[in-house]
Amino acid sequence: MNNFTISIFNNKIFFEVIKEIKLFSKFKIKHYQDLDLCLKTAENESELVVFFHNQIPKKDYNFPSIIISKSLIKLSNIFQENIKTPFKIHDFEKKIISLIAKVEFKKNSLIPLNKYIIDKNERKIKKSNLELKLSEKEIDFLILFTQNSNPVSKNLVLKKVWNYSQDTETHTVETHIHRLRKKILDKFGDNNFIKNNKKGYFI
Repeated sequence: MNNFTISIFNNKIFFEVIKEIKLFSKFKIKHYQDLDLCLKTAENESELVVFFHNQIPKKDYNFPSIIISKSLIKLSNIFQENIKTPFKIHDFEKKIISLIAKVEFKKNSLIPLNKYIIDKNERKIKKSNLELKLSEKEIDFLILFTQNSNPVSKNLVLKKVWNYSQDTETHTVETHIHRLRKKILDKFGDNNFIKNNKKGYFI
């Protein structure tokens, strides 16, 4: 959490106040008057940005942000929060800490799998701008591939995902793989997503 940079846009006095009282001494604190420079830097460094601005650019930010305004702005991005003026400095601090915690939680939920990203909390697999909702078992199955460099055997899948013993006779694995392959093909056009050989399944 200490790696975050807090950037204050368009309020030099507020920037100087929080530096003076050492409110966020664990973080780097920056100030910007140039909005374009602020956005560009934030996108490159994944900063937390505090906007004192009435006209926020209409875009989806790739970084956490807090927007301060007199009227409540409806925001859908989970990495954006609003705090109305006037506000107490400790309320502001709580908002910052809460937002950073959300970012850390989200970051820990993302697992790379070749050209895909697994979001285990949202139960989705993503690639570029596309995403696919999966079941809990499908997510658990895919996470197995990230934990094993060798092909994953049917017995291991049964044990780790379905809690079956290796002596259990079932077509559960084959059925789920068939369905998952079809989902991946329909959404991402990938007809070679899950491969298999004598040792098991691999991606």
